[in-house]
Formats: sequence, C-alpha cells, structure tokens
Amino acid sequence: MLRSILTVGGWTMASRVLGFLRDMLIAALLGAGPLGDAFVVANKLPNLFRRLFGEGAFNAAFVPAFAGLMETEGKPAAQRFAEQALAVMAFWLLGLTVLAEFCMPAIMAIVAYGFTSDTEKFALVVELGRITFPYMPLICLTALLCGVLNGLDRFAAAAAAPVVYNITSIACMLGLLAHTPSAGHALAWGVSLSGVFQLALLVWAVRRAGMRLHLPRPRLTPAMRTLFRRMAPGLIGAGVVQLNALVDVFIATLLPAGTNAILYFADRVNQLPLGTIGVAIGTALLPTLSRQAQSGQSGAAIATMNRAIEYALALALPATLALLTIPGPVLTVLFQRGAFTAADVALSAQALTAYAAGLPAFVLVKVLVPGFFARGDTAMPVKIGMASVGVNLALNFALMVPLQHLGPPLASALASWFNVAALAVVLAHRGHLAPDPTLLRAVPRMLAAGALMVIALLGLRILAYDPIAASPLWRWAGLCIVVLGGLIAYAIAGQRLGAFNIRTMTRRRS
Repeated sequence: MLRSILTVGGWTMASRVLGFLRDMLIAALLGAGPLGDAFVVANKLPNLFRRLFGEGAFNAAFVPAFAGLMETEGKPAAQRFAEQALAVMAFWLLGLTVLAEFCMPAIMAIVAYGFTSDTEKFALVVELGRITFPYMPLICLTALLCGVLNGLDRFAAAAAAPVVYNITSIACMLGLLAHTPSAGHALAWGVSLSGVFQLALLVWAVRRAGMRLHLPRPRLTPAMRTLFRRMAPGLIGAGVVQLNALVDVFIATLLPAGTNAILYFADRVNQLPLGTIGVAIGTALLPTLSRQAQSGQSGAAIATMNRAIEYALALALPATLALLTIPGPVLTVLFQRGAFTAADVALSAQALTAYAAGLPAFVLVKVLVPGFFARGDTAMPVKIGMASVGVNLALNFALMVPLQHLGPPLASALASWFNVAALAVVLAHRGHLAPDPTLLRAVPRMLAAGALMVIALLGLRILAYDPIAASPLWRWAGLCIVVLGGLIAYAIAGQRLGAFNIRTMTRRRS
C-alpha cells in the first residue's frame, strides 16, 4: 500500500509544485481585487465537482464494485460495467452542463450572493463561470477513467492528470493574455481546455492498461442503479470538505472586497499537504480496504486502517506545524509580487494559520471515510457530513463579523475536527477501528518530534530568512533553508524518539 501512496503522492507533489507556479502568476496578474475574487468564485463550481468525483464519491462507489467484478467475474464483466457507467455519466453530465450554462446568473446569485449588489462584478463572475463550467463534465469523465485505473491497481496516470491541468493553465494565461479581455478570461479558458487534455491522457492510459472502453447507448441497468444509489449520498459524505469550502466562498462574498482571493491563496498553500498526503492515502487505501472487507479479513482491515492513520499523522504533523510557525515567509516568497501586496500577504498568512489548525483533521477525514465506503456504507458518512456542514455554517455566521477573513477558515477547521471525531466514534462502535499498540506508541512521540521541529524552524528563521532582503533569490534560499532544516530536524527527532522508522516504513506492506 505504501508504494501506491508514494506513487500517487509523488505525482500529486509535482502537480502542486506546478500549481504554485500557476498561482504565482494568478497573484501577480489578478491580485486580491475584483478580478481575483470573480475568478476564484467562477472556478469553484467545476472544481467542486472535480474534488467530489475525483477524490471522493465516485471512486468510493465505483472502485469497490469494479474491483469486485474483476475478482469474481473477470475482466470482461468489469469492462462492461465501466462502459455502462461511462455512457450514463456522459449523458447526464452533458445535460447538466447545458442547463448550468443557461442558469449561470441564477446559480451565481446564490453562490456569490454578496456580488449581486455590484452589477459589473456580478456580470464578470457569470461570464467567467460560463467559460469554466465545461471543465466539469470533462473532469468527471476523467475521474471515471481514473477509477478504472485505480481498480486495476494502476495509479500513476490518474495522479499525473492534474499536472496537465496546471501546465495548460499556465500556457493559456501567458499565451492568451493579449487576445482576451483580461488575465481572468485567459485563465478561465485554460481551465476548460485542460479538461480536454486530461481526458485524452486517461483514455490513452486505460487503453494501455489493456481495457479499450467503448460508449454504448446509456441505459439505467440494475448495476447502474446500484452504483448511483451508492454514489448519491457519497457526493455529500465524501465531499464534506468541499461543501464546507463552498460555504466559505458564500460567506466571503459578504465580506470586504478581496476576501475570496485572500482565502484562495491561503487555502492553496494548505492544499499542498492535504492533496499530497490525504488524497494519496485515501486513493490507495480504498481498493486494499475493499478487498479485505469483502473477503471477511476484519483483522487485516483494522490493521490497514491503523497503518494509514500512522502514515497520515507522520506526514501531516510536520506540515501542520510548519504552516502554523512560518505562514508569513511562505506566502511572501510564493505570492508577494505584482498585484498581490504585502498587506494582502499579511491577511492571507492569518487565514493560513486558521486553515492549518484543521489540516490533520482534513487528512484524517480522507483516511476514515474509506472505512465506510469499503463496506458499502455511504449513508453514515453523508449523515455525519451534513452535520459537519451545519456546524461549519453556524460557525461561519457566528465568526464572520468579529473575525472577518479569519471566520471562514477557522469555521472549516473546527467543523473538520467535528467530522473526524464523529467518523471515528461510529467506526469504533462498529468494531472497524481500534488503535493498536504501535499507533498509540507512535503518536505522542510524533508530537515530541514536532515540538523539536518548531524550535528548529524558529531558530533557522532568525538565522537564515531575511524578509526584506533585496533579492527575491535570497528570500527563496532562506525559506528553503528554514523548511529543509525543519524537516531534517523532524525526521531525525522522530527516528531517535521511536515515532517512526523510515527504513521500516518504506519496506512495510499492508
């Protein structure tokens, strides 16, 4: 399992690095103003679907069914199932896209309610929303093909697809800028065009894996009804983080101009460890856990869950502590240029601290939800997810006035911890989650190693990082020294304290 986690995580890390190059261009060209706000909101809708399908509900329903057919009835039956799903999904996704294009003003009047008082800004967000929304059916069909590859235990191509997204976005932002009304328009066209390229990549990868899928006439067969019945509640249950993010966007439109852009850049930094660790572990965990659960290996399934939690905490803890300790230097080096000012960085750093407080919870949600999906239960996560959304919404309204831009990220962090606690309690009550001695021994030692890492970060920041250095290159170098020094300190301390054994972990199989 760890090899699959590292494969997915490696490609995701490459995507995140390119994503930061993309976001640096967005910060410089769009800034934290009306154009930045409009693009962030317009891009949220198709990406909400991307995260729901690509990282949650669809894989949760499709992969266990596909893997089960491969195991019990063979490749031809699994291929027919995938083709039926592809046809039905393509039919209703295209219909939904056409409907959304016509109804975009009404959709944005709800999602971006705070923009409705500004006619020019509202018209801009509607226009950009219409440009970006075709990305939705393209990336959802890409997610289906990712599910096929994951069911075949092939993770590389699916994990590499986001790299195409970032490369295309950067190319369009630079190449189309002279031919579009604004950088926001060029970027919006890049989003939709990247969906075409990602879908083409996955079609090629599936064929290379020996499964040539065709597009039959869409029919709601019993297998399809079962698939979508399991998938429907999972859209909310597995996507609670994304639903909370949508609530944050709605609240941010009610706050001062630029808030959506400020939160966007803070969240982008927070998404680096979340995407690299949480999504990778969740993606690699589900097929293994599904096979163990369906074959009655309850002890092995519990052990797999414990090792996933151990890996998640070992990797998420240093990221969390680093973002809590040095948010300002990270955001300054990455985004302070062009239209994104030092004042914007200061506000975004405050928001990043609030997001980081919930980072371990965001990652653990990705680990715990497959514990339900692997056993065919998509109902309980949706119930807990809806409760978490309610907690997030209540906290947002309670905190938006006194805390302003800090309200949405802090509300999301607290709601995610509520989500983790509820998921863990239910899994433990059902006998599907029981921390073993290895996990219980490792966690306090990880915390001790993390405390030593914080001391190292603070010391290295004083010695190596100059926030007013004349050359941006020196600021980059200083930040790299601080970050690498902190990671080395954590790795050495964790090894010495017995929090983990790096050599053993890289050889371990679950």
